Amino acid sequence: MNKPSPALIAQSAVRRLPRLALLLFCAAYVLPGFLGRGPWKNEDIASFGVMRALTSSAANWLQPQLLGQVNGFEALVPYWLGAIAIKGLPFLDQALAVRIPFILLLILTLLATWYAVYYLARSPQAQPVAFAFGGEAGPVDYARAIADAGLLALIASLGLAQFSHETTPALAQLGFTALTFYAMAASPFRRATQFLGPALGLLAGLVGLALSGAPTLALLLGVGGVLVERSHMRWGGNPLDAAAKRQSWHWIVLIACVTLLVGLLSFKLHLWRWRIHLPGADDVSAWNDWRNLGRLLLWFTWPAWPLAMWTLWRWRRQLASRHVALPLWFAGMAVAAALTTEASDRSLLLSLPPLAALAAFALPTLKRSMASLIDWFTLLFFTGCAIIIWVVWIAMQTGVPRQPAANVAKLAPGFEPSFSWIAFLAAVAATLAWTWLVKWRAGAQRAAIWKSLVLPAGGATLCWLLLMTLWLPLLDYARSLAPLSRQVASLVDQTSCVEIYGLDSAQAAALQYHGRLELRQASAKASCPYLIVDVNAQATLSSTVTLPEWAFQATVRRPTDKNENLLLFRRVSVDSPAKIPRQASKQPPA
Repeated sequence: MNKPSPALIAQSAVRRLPRLALLLFCAAYVLPGFLGRGPWKNEDIASFGVMRALTSSAANWLQPQLLGQVNGFEALVPYWLGAIAIKGLPFLDQALAVRIPFILLLILTLLATWYAVYYLARSPQAQPVAFAFGGEAGPVDYARAIADAGLLALIASLGLAQFSHETTPALAQLGFTALTFYAMAASPFRRATQFLGPALGLLAGLVGLALSGAPTLALLLGVGGVLVERSHMRWGGNPLDAAAKRQSWHWIVLIACVTLLVGLLSFKLHLWRWRIHLPGADDVSAWNDWRNLGRLLLWFTWPAWPLAMWTLWRWRRQLASRHVALPLWFAGMAVAAALTTEASDRSLLLSLPPLAALAAFALPTLKRSMASLIDWFTLLFFTGCAIIIWVVWIAMQTGVPRQPAANVAKLAPGFEPSFSWIAFLAAVAATLAWTWLVKWRAGAQRAAIWKSLVLPAGGATLCWLLLMTLWLPLLDYARSLAPLSRQVASLVDQTSCVEIYGLDSAQAAALQYHGRLELRQASAKASCPYLIVDVNAQATLSSTVTLPEWAFQATVRRPTDKNENLLLFRRVSVDSPAKIPRQASKQPPA
């Protein structure tokens, strides 16, 4: 039995967002953050180090590792893409070359999300109510407008900005999740001759997700696709004809077969790992852990989550329909992964495309007062953030106002501001575009259904672009391990190898790339003239190396983090005692 739709939309409200404006919008969001910076700590530089290691002739592509360590590198596809880019683009700096496939992955995410929302909006149960005398929105125009809104909701999500611009498995998982989301959303609207596109998207999405470090999530999404398709056949609303039922059964069989293939492939490649970690399960701070997760959910998925909740309420009679059930399953699995794994933020990243889809379906039912509240909050919040970014940048360049300049000098000692005309003009252009967008929203095109998400997406893009232009030198200095690595490199003979002990993957990769050092894991068989030890690991150093063979040389401190110190030792004769500082963290910077 058909259930009434809560959407009341006239044809005048489904005007398309101009394609050129939408493309420029996406370009202004995608490119900043990938260009003009070095690798950042921790996962960004660690993943980059594994990609560089794969380019060596002795590398095992089925077991990516860095200096013999494989822990934490269960993903395959992201490292393959980066290594292939390094080899295929030798004329580019390696840090820039590895970002090319990840730029494409972010573009894939945006594109797949748009098409997923478009096909979900084409569902009969998602269509607006037909008016008595006509004039309701046409199905295709309505779907395009909802898809535009879904893309804007995704760009507006605060949690997307940083992680979608890093060369880590998280971005690969995001891209393949969005591709799977599109494939399952598009399947009912493809004739038999056009069935190949969603089928290949499903195969590439689930296999790619499993090979990017999330095989369990890939299986759950596959199972969810079967359940959603089956529930849609039974309780979706409109009865299906024989041809539609046959196509649905074909799709169910295909999802089941691909899911089984993913399970077998993951088992064959030994991709299964136990990663369940419940907050507070091993200590008494359960309440603080759950509270922190709650805060993460609130800000990371803003402003998609309140609109998604509104969608679930207003479309509660269509919960079994594809346009609600499918994104709800995808978002639920991603949120469940965030609540049960240590990398909560990166797992939560995968919920953003389906949450954006749910948020888009809130707009046809949104009251004008709520839309105005969203506009005013967005205007004040992002305008205030933009003003702060500009004021701090001016203080860095001129010393006025004095307090922001003093704060920068305190938080980033040794940082020397620089001026770039390209960055400055890009920031000015973005600020002027924001001013025009606010004026446009307050005046023309009030009837467009996607109007309530223009300012959130525009504000998020503005602040991200300002950060990646005006503040980029400061952020690059504060979030990079380059100053630490170069300081270490200046204290050793770069023609000699260097042993390391207790360093994590990010530190080792930074010393290799920024310091251009040849590193080896410390052992009794190693014979390098230098040894670098993390200050937190010096207590167990004697269990690996012979201490009388080493003399302490210096403590090297990361300028923006007093707790990240490295100890440098030099090999001496056996008769010379090692001088290990008892409180190395209090040593002055070398």
